[in-house]
Amino acid sequence: MTRQPVVSVVTIFLDAERFFDEAIASVLAQSFGNWELLLVDDGSTDGSTAIAHAATCDPRVRYLEHPDHANHGMSASRNLALRHARGRYIAMLDADDVWFPETLARQVAALRAHPEAGMAYGSTEFWWSWQAEPAKPDWIDWAGRKAWGGNTVIRPPELMTLLLEDRGAVPSPCSVVYRADALQAVGGFESEFRDLHEDQVVYAKLFLEWPVYATEDVLARYRQHDDQACARAQRAGTFAASERRFFAWLATYVEGCGVEDERLLAALTSASDVLAATLADA
Repeated sequence: MTRQPVVSVVTIFLDAERFFDEAIASVLAQSFGNWELLLVDDGSTDGSTAIAHAATCDPRVRYLEHPDHANHGMSASRNLALRHARGRYIAMLDADDVWFPETLARQVAALRAHPEAGMAYGSTEFWWSWQAEPAKPDWIDWAGRKAWGGNTVIRPPELMTLLLEDRGAVPSPCSVVYRADALQAVGGFESEFRDLHEDQVVYAKLFLEWPVYATEDVLARYRQHDDQACARAQRAGTFAASERRFFAWLATYVEGCGVEDERLLAALTSASDVLAATLADA
């Protein structure tokens, strides 16, 4: 490739062959064409490695892996991609989700229109329609407008406070685009978060320092299925422990940043107390 890509699309994968082709196809179908796609193999043992290699027939697609084809977890895999990314913007698409054809065009337009924002995100369709008989109807997660309207710039630390007050409004990674220099400024992802909450750690770091643009646009389909990370953690009984680890990290991080916003601190205390009560009742 000779042209500098505007967007680096990052797709990490681990044994993802079930839906991987669809995710890649949705990137190839973007109306905005100046992108690169970094496919990061986190130690797959199924056919997804071959799918990724086959996708590199498009010169905009690159395959990355850890030394010895090892498994290092989500955060380390995302950071590997960030070290190789050449785009001004970074977009994340998990290997089981899909974009609409206009997703990148809308994301790029949002950040170009709001150069002060370190991140932009929209709403996400929670998607069951791929099943022959959906367990639930499709519905929209209105994270972009749920608590604060939509099509607006939210300045720190308001968004961090809002997401602590309403845990159901956490942005889906597939509807987020970052400014690359903002991700670099906050140090990227935290490798201790291997499987869950790695996205919320980065959100927290950004929301405390950078304005964020939230749009009403529905930007992606977040596929709901029994092998997604959250579903596996719920079955294994490890989700609550990951949530507790996230809150412990967040409390330390907020203190280290010297945050004095009373509403944010109250929201963090309240959310931590609710989690502690839930764990005590379990």
